[in-house]
Amino acid sequence: MRRKPHPIVRIALLVTGVLLFCVVAPLISPLPGPGGTLVAALGIVLILRNSRWARHRFVRWKARWPRVGAFIDRILIRASAKRRRQRAKELAAN
Repeated sequence: MRRKPHPIVRIALLVTGVLLFCVVAPLISPLPGPGGTLVAALGIVLILRNSRWARHRFVRWKARWPRVGAFIDRILIRASAKRRRQRAKELAAN
């Protein structure tokens, strides 16, 4: 299980994620290559890991679009997604 970071570290990571997503990604996106997409994804990961509000919104969004939510869970390497995939495999084997 992951340790909870200190609140100041968590806020710093959240601010970094917002800056990456809202400022850096749009500046990098005109350059050739997938740089803007990767920076935006990193920003979203930091936001989701450090903001309770963003996680709640993400859960509601995942319920509405489950296929996209499952893909993002794989990218985030979420333990809950691993458990759900394992349960699905066990149910399919039975």
